[in-house]
Amino acid sequence: MANNKVAKKQDEAPLPDRVRTYIDGVMREVRLVTWPNREQVRATTMVVLITVFAFAVFFGVVDYVLALAQRSIYK
Repeated sequence: MANNKVAKKQDEAPLPDRVRTYIDGVMREVRLVTWPNREQVRATTMVVLITVFAFAVFFGVVDYVLALAQRSIYK
């Protein structure tokens, strides 16, 4: 019940006040974030790049094999 009353009061507040409350909440949450350091970013970036490269090679090989199979079937 009490939450319902608070929600109604916030809905009745003017738009600039609601926007300010939202921005304050976002800023409060951003301060709680644990940001990665440079080494962590570098390491995870390398993992992403290696994974993307591996998938590209895998799908390239599968595409090539399927193209060969298709050519042999329709020949």
